[in-house]
Amino acid sequence: MANQTKPELRGLYAITPEHADGNRLLRAVEAALSGGCRIIQYRDKTSAMPECVARARALRELTRRHNAKLLINDDLALAVLVDADGVHLGKDDGNLMAARAMLGPKRILGASCYADFAAAQTATAAGVDYVAFGAVYPSPTKPKAPLAGTDLFFDAKTLLTAASCAIGGITLDNAPPLIAAGADLLAVITDLFSTPDIAARATAYQRLFEEALS
Repeated sequence: MANQTKPELRGLYAITPEHADGNRLLRAVEAALSGGCRIIQYRDKTSAMPECVARARALRELTRRHNAKLLINDDLALAVLVDADGVHLGKDDGNLMAARAMLGPKRILGASCYADFAAAQTATAAGVDYVAFGAVYPSPTKPKAPLAGTDLFFDAKTLLTAASCAIGGITLDNAPPLIAAGADLLAVITDLFSTPDIAARATAYQRLFEEALS
């Protein structure tokens, strides 16, 4: 089964950090977009719903100006409400087939598959556009997550139609083996948004993908 991913599903996949105020969050995301990142996931587990809606709408406008995609983490209703480009769901965050039906064929649907290739096969059959494996390295965001081996990305490239996304503890230094193994997307939080020059870091990640194709 050949990999037939949507063209936008390659490169740096920036996931927004928690505990950033609205203005700081928008500045950080705009810097990532200025550096070449074209897919953003809004992840917010702590804010009240009115604040989440306001931030998601602001991010939607920002990503549109940069011709980028906005996905919402674990909240299909919010994604539909703000007309986001898609949603990412964990294993307990909703039925994937129902989400695909609600999103339609053009919006992006991603699923967390951890270190479970069988889960990735099931998710692909349900219509997801990408499957996320992780943590690929020890992660400060989810320190107890089991590690996912690079063989998962090779298997995904050769056996699945969905793109594959690596997440967890990724840095500019440890990213190249993941791309070499077949990862289409690198989901990054800390190593992108904690750096003093977010735009330059985003550019450096995008360059890794360009070098892999040369």
